[in-house]
Amino acid sequence: MADKLTERIIGAAIEVHKELGPGLLESIYEEALCHEFQLQSIQHQRQVPVDIVYKGREIKGLKIDLLVENEVVVELKAVKLPTAVALSQTISYLKATKLKRGLIINFGEDRLINGIKRVSV
Repeated sequence: MADKLTERIIGAAIEVHKELGPGLLESIYEEALCHEFQLQSIQHQRQVPVDIVYKGREIKGLKIDLLVENEVVVELKAVKLPTAVALSQTISYLKATKLKRGLIINFGEDRLINGIKRVSV
């Protein structure tokens, strides 16, 4: 199910991928995507800490790559072969934040559209 916010995020990611192409480090894409978000007035936060609660105890250590408009978790990758771990991570982030929508964006793909996965819980 597409929505306007995730479409804007995907559009910004496609713009970054058009300019930079595949093959760079994830941190480069993160920096470039954040700049593109600023250019497009998309509110976002980087490396957002998230606590997991286990039997009443908060456990620190997780960080979300990007949180957009306090609504969408964005997990960035820059690999040739996507892994199931990215999906598991994103689902865990959504559960921990009690958010419903996420995107996995893999800049390692030759065509970015092949590297985008919508995730919802």
